[in-house]
Amino acid sequence: MKNVTEDKLYDAVIIGSGFGGSMIAHKLSQAGWDILLIERGERVKRGAHNWSKFGSLELTSHYDTTLPYEVLKGGNKKKMGVYAALGGPSIFYGGVSFRFREQDFHPPSDIIGTSGAAWPITYDDLEPYYTEAEELLRVAGDLNDPTAPPRSKGFPQNPAAYARISQQINLAATSLGLHPFHLPLAINYDDTSRPICQLCTNCDTFACAIRAKNDLDTMLIPKKKEKTYTILTNTVASKINVDNAKVKQVNCFDRTANKSFNVRGRICILSAGALASPHILLNSKLEHYNQAGKFIGRFLMRHANAIVFGIYPGIADKEHRFHKELAIMDFYFGHKDIKYPQHKIGSLQQVATPPRGLVENGAPSKLLGKIAGKVVKISTGLLAIAEDQPQFNNHVGIKNKAGKYDMVIPTILHEYSRRDLKSLAALTQQAKRILRKSGAFLNYVHQIKTFSHACGTVRMGNNPATAPLNKYCNFRGIDNLFVVDACFMPTAAAVNPSLTISANALRIGDYLIDKFSV
Repeated sequence: MKNVTEDKLYDAVIIGSGFGGSMIAHKLSQAGWDILLIERGERVKRGAHNWSKFGSLELTSHYDTTLPYEVLKGGNKKKMGVYAALGGPSIFYGGVSFRFREQDFHPPSDIIGTSGAAWPITYDDLEPYYTEAEELLRVAGDLNDPTAPPRSKGFPQNPAAYARISQQINLAATSLGLHPFHLPLAINYDDTSRPICQLCTNCDTFACAIRAKNDLDTMLIPKKKEKTYTILTNTVASKINVDNAKVKQVNCFDRTANKSFNVRGRICILSAGALASPHILLNSKLEHYNQAGKFIGRFLMRHANAIVFGIYPGIADKEHRFHKELAIMDFYFGHKDIKYPQHKIGSLQQVATPPRGLVENGAPSKLLGKIAGKVVKISTGLLAIAEDQPQFNNHVGIKNKAGKYDMVIPTILHEYSRRDLKSLAALTQQAKRILRKSGAFLNYVHQIKTFSHACGTVRMGNNPATAPLNKYCNFRGIDNLFVVDACFMPTAAAVNPSLTISANALRIGDYLIDKFSV
């Protein structure tokens, strides 16, 4: 069982190595805590294969379908796997690292609707931890964001100069009275002690072959066993056992040895992700301990997303280089040209043209693959991210049917509200306008149906009757259980959630160190 003895009591057992799990593990291990980190996947091997047309996440072995989610509504397929890798989704993400805006912690009533969502913390509570997370991830960015919240410190790195196609879109947006700026990216541009970004086109959805992306495995997770840090990979945490309002042990399944075993910790930290964490809680029947137990898995949010591709007269990216560089936030809090919704809408972010080989490989037929591969060369796009409403009916649930690893089968149901779709439509129209100004003669809108920005399924709040977590992400009814992944968010804002998950995990780490000192 990978040098883990069942009778050992760790200071903290952490389930999941994504932004929540890795950040809090780093914080606690720095304070001398004896940490056990459990990860369903394995460490991603780095090399030229990462940049091949089979290196995109869902084409790799790190897309795990051994216990798939049954998608009752929403999604891009009827059965959906999970991302399983040491470092979680950070290995394959595009590096975008936004802070939430100050107003995101005080959302308007037309976002909240009937959900009762309410943040028990403010931007000021997270600001020092945003700064800490940016330092740990070495985020590169500029200070030209017109909606940016106040900062106690600048970015750790300056961004790379724009690619030609980025500059083309930048000039077009500026001529329309907008205020584009560099996306904040966790990518290495200036640390010459390790590989610097080569500005390749295989970044978003690909692991970095040379570790120039500042993912969690590269930046935080130890590469060898340390005194205060033990890692179990290829291990599924299936059930959390509770006795006298405290976690007694965590049931695990070693997928390499094909064997079940248990681990124990003074503190149990659940950070398996906004889909997997409620699955584990429900599989453990922990809703019975919590006054807000009926809300576990509910209020699933994922952003209303679409990529607007512009089709150009010739090759769009003549340099064939990375160009996920621009952000446009002028529509975040509404805009005079948009009549509905009038309050919060969302953001626009540049996306790089996908590699031709990836598009050809993912097409339903060779003929369509060849056609799509040719169109790729003359296109580039903008990603529209609209804030979606927390709705009770959108949820992660379970079926009363056994799956693998002593777990019941998980389900997902999601449907966008009218407001969600109107916000997305407003953003896509603005994206088309910008791309036309930059020289595109046609547009194609690709709806994103994945759950890459999933959040909100075990939310925090001050009301014990409606929020399973308190302001410190303690699972109500169980003294030593904490949930620190994207589950905790009452609302989704309209930017990528990774930096907010990271900042909150660091905040909870300090709270645990203070309250449960070793």
